[in-house]
Amino acid sequence: MNGIYQELLQPAWLQGDLEGNRPSPPCVLTIAGSDSGGGAGIQADIKTFMALGVYGSSVICALTSQNGERVDGIFPINPEFVALQLETVLSGFPVKALKTGMLFSADIIETVASCLAKRALTIVVDPVCVSQSGHRLLEGSAVEVLKKHLIPLADLLTPNKPEAELLAEMAINSPEDIKIAAKRLMKLGAKAVLIKGGHFDCTDDTVTDWLAMPGQSPVPLQMRHISTGNNHGTGCTLAAAITAHLGLGLSLQEAILHSQKYLNTCLKFSYNPGKGSGPVNHAAPLFFHLGDNIQYQL
Repeated sequence: MNGIYQELLQPAWLQGDLEGNRPSPPCVLTIAGSDSGGGAGIQADIKTFMALGVYGSSVICALTSQNGERVDGIFPINPEFVALQLETVLSGFPVKALKTGMLFSADIIETVASCLAKRALTIVVDPVCVSQSGHRLLEGSAVEVLKKHLIPLADLLTPNKPEAELLAEMAINSPEDIKIAAKRLMKLGAKAVLIKGGHFDCTDDTVTDWLAMPGQSPVPLQMRHISTGNNHGTGCTLAAAITAHLGLGLSLQEAILHSQKYLNTCLKFSYNPGKGSGPVNHAAPLFFHLGDNIQYQL
């Protein structure tokens, strides 16, 4: 074992004496929707945070009634209460990094952006638009508000292919298209863009995410393709893992590379607890060696 995953065996918050004299884990935050099925959204984020050794807090923007097959309903939270949650969390915890996920409405996006614009925070924006089962999770009227108010605050924007196409207003079918789309997305104000590769055709048993940063062409970041139908919440999990690693002090590219490895392992040991698409196994790296599939002795 090497790298940050060795720390999972004895993270900082488990070190120290029995009297509790141990350092606290870094605090991170997710601002997103609740997935009643437990595989995506706030639930996936909190599981990821805990697995990676950071303390996760949350601001819930919408409740969903969903399982692995479908989304039956969405109940958005009053924007004033979203603001109250956010201000209360930020006043009580030293948040090192945060991510946004499903925000659903224009009013909620404006509220969140207004609160965040007042503070110097590391922000990962995951522009969640559609669920794994195909249900729309962002109102059509909210897209322009997302582009105008929230994306300019992003240290990293993490769209998948359909989300990047929606926000960049173009089809993406080639590396050259990715380059053009990334440039358009950065013109919206994001400091860096990670176009996730899960919705592109996979070749040579690999999946390629593309990282665009100022002054350079998008860099391909490859990982092994895991063939599984249990991929509910993969986008949430990757963005949450990046947020956790940023909270732990890693550079942006290091955070992304470690998060890819984390997600790859979660996919390798994914499972299906019910009907439809199952979740990734957020706890897998705690029990299995990343490379050799050796069970950890915990």
